[in-house]
Amino acid sequence: MLRALDLSAEEKAAIRYLSFLTLKPTMYIANVNEDGFENNPYLDQVREIAAKEGSVVVPVCAAVEADIAELDDEERDEFMQELGLEEPGLNRVIRAGYKLLNLQTYFTAGVKEVRAWTIPVGATAPQAAGKIHTDFEKGFIRAQTISFEDFITYKGEQGAKEAGKMRAEGKDYIVKDGDVMNFLFNV
Repeated sequence: MLRALDLSAEEKAAIRYLSFLTLKPTMYIANVNEDGFENNPYLDQVREIAAKEGSVVVPVCAAVEADIAELDDEERDEFMQELGLEEPGLNRVIRAGYKLLNLQTYFTAGVKEVRAWTIPVGATAPQAAGKIHTDFEKGFIRAQTISFEDFITYKGEQGAKEAGKMRAEGKDYIVKDGDVMNFLFNV
């Protein structure tokens, strides 16, 4: 497997055009019994294989996930607490996938709609704006930015703005995971 080799950046760049499947990052999702998260020799074997490849393992119990999907929010939280789970398996899979692929999320929030946008970690504000529309990137002026935590704490854009938590960020701003952004542009 090519991903297990210690290739330099130049070597990876030289063979990238070949699109080797074994060079792609891999995630193993292991379906285990309800009590199979700990002391599970099969899961340990999967983890051992993944470690040799530099891959990620996310154990889930499909039966528990099916039960969770049928419950309302309050019952779900209580059921997960009884099982000692912090979050549903699907959330863990998504989080691991984002980390594996070096992705993050930023949000746009209007009166009618809140939307999540996926961008690479390290993307600049204009690049993030370009995910919405290429004109936003071309004519980027600045981004009005609020951290997700401040957006929730101050109950939205207006509250965060009144508390002085809205920032004006320029073209060099590196977007942080969870930023809530409003782009100003001119085309």
